[in-house]
Amino acid sequence: MDRVAEILAETSAEVVEPRFRALAAGEVMEKAPGEVVTIADREAEVIIERRLRELLPVPVVGEEAVAADPDLARALHSEPAAWLVDPVDGTSNFIAGRPDYAVMASLVRSGQTVASWIWQPATATCYTAELGSGAWRNGHRLTRTPAAGAPTRWRGALKSRFLEPELRRSLEANAAAGLGEITPGRNAAGVEYPDVAEGALDFILYWRTLPWDHAPGSLLVTEAGGVSARLDGTPYRPEAPGCQDGLLVAADPESWERTRAVLLGH
Repeated sequence: MDRVAEILAETSAEVVEPRFRALAAGEVMEKAPGEVVTIADREAEVIIERRLRELLPVPVVGEEAVAADPDLARALHSEPAAWLVDPVDGTSNFIAGRPDYAVMASLVRSGQTVASWIWQPATATCYTAELGSGAWRNGHRLTRTPAAGAPTRWRGALKSRFLEPELRRSLEANAAAGLGEITPGRNAAGVEYPDVAEGALDFILYWRTLPWDHAPGSLLVTEAGGVSARLDGTPYRPEAPGCQDGLLVAADPESWERTRAVLLGH
């Protein structure tokens, strides 16, 4: 666990942080319509992949590698074990000079996340989680207290960018009527999941669930005592992009059920 945390922090210091608020012309590219990547993403992924494979020689499913070859994501289920890597989570924030970004990795065995790491360079904060062993922030155990009071007092995020317009309107109306403060989130799963684990947010509804974005934080939240599950109640497992949409993350089982009921109008 410690060595992977070191790999992320070291790589961040080498090739990510020096480019924060210092990206040169030509170092930001569009990899797909509406999706951007920087030289920092690409260089960091190459370094992290090499160092993780030296630690455990299994396939590495990296965000930028999968953008070039989507078949690489099959390793999450076809191989006994695989690494997941998000070299710069919150790339739009990073490009804009906002500090809400992270460097993340997870270890997946038999289709289940068994360990995860989130490094937030701006605050030198490292979140780790290990299946069955708990969640940690800079070495201190995280325990999420249940959401307090009625749902109208809870604070959460509704990530609506990839929702169909009709469904977006329905969810937003239900949330406005039955839940507390609704935020748009912070454009970085590596910041938002820790917000749930530590109590800044009580719930988040995501729609698109790319595995490198959600595997690290989902394990962090569940090991802290929260819930990360599909809307039918199925616990989250990392899947190849496009396999399934919709993921509700909440502080505890009761708040998960009550938030789901409000959002779906039940």
